[in-house]
Amino acid sequence: MLFYSYFKTLVGKEVTVELKNDLAITGVLHSVDQYLNIKLTSTRVVDEAKYPHMMSVRNCFIRGSVVRYVHLPPGSVDVEILHDATRREAKGG
Repeated sequence: MLFYSYFKTLVGKEVTVELKNDLAITGVLHSVDQYLNIKLTSTRVVDEAKYPHMMSVRNCFIRGSVVRYVHLPPGSVDVEILHDATRREAKGG
């Protein structure tokens, strides 16, 4: 639940989601659920030359099981909050 709680704080920010099939999509995080399924708006493909058919897609839903990485905006990572949350989770409460 640590990642789910953290991703909820990123709603409204631009993220890049890299999928297991090497497709990378940048967009505004609209929503995320407990399975880390992600909905993006205002999307664009990182490598448009490789995926020209994706250029017309503006909103997408990404199943959590196909996500390889989520690249976060540098200013949105609060390391202290993550350290505290990780310590709490390790203690079991």
